[in-house]
Amino acid sequence: MSSLSLAVRDSSTMLRRNLLHARRYPSLTLNLLLTPIMMLLLFVYVFGDVMSAGIGGGGADRSAYIAYLTPGLLLMTIGSTTIGTAVSVSNDMTEGIIARFRTMAIHRGSVIIGHVIGSVLQSILSVLLVGAVAVAIGFRSTNATVLEWLAAFALLVLFATALTWIAVGMGLISPNAEAASNNALPLIFLPLISSTFVPVDAMPGWFQPIAEYQPFTPAIETLRGLLLGSEIGHNGWLAVAWCVGLAALGYVWSKSVFNRDPK
Repeated sequence: MSSLSLAVRDSSTMLRRNLLHARRYPSLTLNLLLTPIMMLLLFVYVFGDVMSAGIGGGGADRSAYIAYLTPGLLLMTIGSTTIGTAVSVSNDMTEGIIARFRTMAIHRGSVIIGHVIGSVLQSILSVLLVGAVAVAIGFRSTNATVLEWLAAFALLVLFATALTWIAVGMGLISPNAEAASNNALPLIFLPLISSTFVPVDAMPGWFQPIAEYQPFTPAIETLRGLLLGSEIGHNGWLAVAWCVGLAALGYVWSKSVFNRDPK
């Protein structure tokens, strides 16, 4: 078999392994998934009227705030799901299975490739679930075209891939699962200080650069524009640049750490 055929075969095997682990031990994924769902319900039903009145400058309109909030929480869902990836990678590194894999005739990179593909699939499924909850409570994307829907889906996959590679690197450098979970916390924290809940220009002046110059805000604004049929402006290419840059950084970082000889 060629090197490419071996890589595809072994990566497929590792992907099945990770999906089986996720199916047999769903508690971690479900716990991480509950965070964006609870945030969605909390901000819509508790703060929705107040937030919509503040953003729109007019009367309270909960449905308008659902439309504003949902794109950000979809990307927050991806960040939450990839924390499970960091924990899973750390478990593999500390429980001895990687040392066993190193002695076997398998493609060296198939282990982390299986983690990445499996995590991206779980992230997209989690996004679909959170999206279904949003639709159930009133979210509608009436102005988006089919092309914009496809672009939105592509952005979600690209963003999930970028964050997954970063999460894999965090898992590889963590001495245990608890440390991996703590190291990956920025993937949940960053959406909280982005344009998920309120526009950047509604924040204090000193805080606006923090919210604006990070990967989540341009991705949120791009996804919001695609789903609601509004203007995207420069956020589109910024979101793609962030995704490509983070994916490349995470890939090089993960590959470098994984290929180190064990101490």
